[in-house]
Amino acid sequence: MYTKKMNHFILAAFVAVVVTLGACEKDKDEPIVDPGTTLEELSGNLTTRTLTADKKYLLKGQVFVGNGQVLTVEPGTVIFGEKRTRGTLIINRGGRLVANGTLADPIVFTSNQLPGDRDRGDWGGLVILGNAGTNQVDPAIEGIDPAVFFGGNPANTTSSSTVNDADNSGVLRYVRVEFAGIELSPNNETNGITMGGVGRGTQMEYCQVSYGGDDAYEWFGGTINGKYLIVFDTWDDCFDCDYGWSGNVQFGVAIRYPSYADQSGSNTFECDNGPNDNDVQPYTTGTFSNITAIGPIKNGTSISNGNFQHSIDLRRRTAISIVNSVFTGFPRGIRFNQASVTDHYVTSMRGVLLNNLLVSPAGTYQAGSGVTVDAVKNYWEAGNQTIIGAQTDAQYTALGINPDWFYGTRLDVDYPVNPNFTVTSGTIATGASFTNPKFAEPNRTGFFQTVAFRGGFGATDWTDGWSEWRPVDKEY
Repeated sequence: MYTKKMNHFILAAFVAVVVTLGACEKDKDEPIVDPGTTLEELSGNLTTRTLTADKKYLLKGQVFVGNGQVLTVEPGTVIFGEKRTRGTLIINRGGRLVANGTLADPIVFTSNQLPGDRDRGDWGGLVILGNAGTNQVDPAIEGIDPAVFFGGNPANTTSSSTVNDADNSGVLRYVRVEFAGIELSPNNETNGITMGGVGRGTQMEYCQVSYGGDDAYEWFGGTINGKYLIVFDTWDDCFDCDYGWSGNVQFGVAIRYPSYADQSGSNTFECDNGPNDNDVQPYTTGTFSNITAIGPIKNGTSISNGNFQHSIDLRRRTAISIVNSVFTGFPRGIRFNQASVTDHYVTSMRGVLLNNLLVSPAGTYQAGSGVTVDAVKNYWEAGNQTIIGAQTDAQYTALGINPDWFYGTRLDVDYPVNPNFTVTSGTIATGASFTNPKFAEPNRTGFFQTVAFRGGFGATDWTDGWSEWRPVDKEY
């Protein structure tokens, strides 16, 4: 009798504990809201309005800012993307997003999961569409269903859009996008920031994409420029450009975690001219300068995820230019994927690869169909510096690459809280040049700041004060 009473007591106590824990546990799809803070849901089609920093917002499903509408976001505002409904913010052609944050009060787009439970691909990210030129007829942005079209092309058949390379889709300044990029339909993914036909009237600077579920930044055509861009711990490519994007980017940094890469193959740069090798114009001729790319391999030559591929993967008639930049830590260096790529760099010289430093542990040069490894090697080494072989911390330091920039053996949530990216000595502190005719092309003159250093940094760390390096546990 005593035993039965004790068993009943223990059982009752156990049930009480379970019920209490169940009542206290939050649904992981609930947004994070501090007591007393107003939560406002955003869904469907938005009309012109301002999101204020005294509230927190939740994107539910696909949220559109349509033609003629303006969504303004105050500095310091936090906007959550709902995981359950795959929240995504889409700025349609003719709409504008004015997210003009400040160094002290950046604007944050992040996951609505609890701190500690956030992960890549929790929500859909930012999709910005404009009327600037593309080389495709009626392109629809990937990942959005039903289809939404972007860009201007003289051959457009279902759209009244005309080409406007000076198109203005708004402002992205001091903006962080975290845990975005998700498969919204089979084989169609959004990215951290997806840009389709966005014009150069749009301003983009001081942006950080972290823990992305696909690419960090992807340009589908257009002419938009950018400065001071961060890629941190994303899943697929860091910078992906195609469909005839012809803008400019200066000053960027990309940091990769060794365990996370996409089955499609992850690169720092993946650049195309189109979804096939057809000769369509405008060509993808965008120009990058002063990028620091830190891959997954710090020491040695082995890698924990075989899906990592190249520092630079050039494909299908691309003519992208990359200059004054630093690449290290990827298992392979540079690949010309088709003969049409070689034509644009060696024959027509529409694209330029110049004054870069490539540190490659092995497999430095790669060639695709109709290309020889020697052709890639000869072109690259004629204008760039290459170091082949595993590096020690002392060797990195002599180059001006801080070994602490790598993840190394740290867990993905243990990256330095406030990394120091300044470069004041070493090989990469000098060697940049801006005398190539590429910098004198229309719409490039006056954009690039002439600096001595290669990579994204000199004596100033422009990431300081507004960036976030441990967003998984960040309280918002």
